[in-house]
Amino acid sequence: MGVVTKRSSMTYFSDPRDHYSHRVRIVLAEKGVSVDLVDVNPSNIPADLSEVNPYNSLPTLVDRELTLFETRVMMEYLDERFPHPPLLPVYPVARAESRQFIYRIENDWCPLVNKLMSGSKDAAAAAKDLKESLTTIAPIFADKPFFMSDEFSLVDCCLAPILWRLNYMGVKLPRTRQTMPLFDYMERIFARESFQESLTELERDMGLEQP
Repeated sequence: MGVVTKRSSMTYFSDPRDHYSHRVRIVLAEKGVSVDLVDVNPSNIPADLSEVNPYNSLPTLVDRELTLFETRVMMEYLDERFPHPPLLPVYPVARAESRQFIYRIENDWCPLVNKLMSGSKDAAAAAKDLKESLTTIAPIFADKPFFMSDEFSLVDCCLAPILWRLNYMGVKLPRTRQTMPLFDYMERIFARESFQESLTELERDMGLEQP
């Protein structure tokens, strides 16, 4: 990965298949941050992570004496510490709207993704709900090159990992006139250098068409 080419005072403990971990890796790559990336199996938390995170949770970002273990906090911290390119709007109203979009993603779609990725007994219903929700919202992607924005933002960093996992989760969106703006958006996002750099080997396989 391009974000781990040099030793750094910053360490990122990441689950290599988790969409929450993935979103922060996209931010790191977008900013060109040098970071020591540590892939962690969530069922085998290393002692050095337990020492800095009382929740033993993933992902965890350690920057010198600072330890962060909530992804929205991590993303905004990185955006403020490394201000170029900016990933949140400058103006308060637009910034608030972006934060609310992230809130909606985390409340409406992330629980469905969690069920699908964990193989929950409710996975079939979750797949149906996610497919219907994305199909319904797809036309809005015709208005702007990114999610409700002319610029790539933290909202895209949260949404892209979900969309990348659709095939892996068995969520097949119909290719219709209504959904084509969403497919075009996915093609643009997945082609970004930062997105490609953010992918782990496990995630690269997730993006392949499933039989």
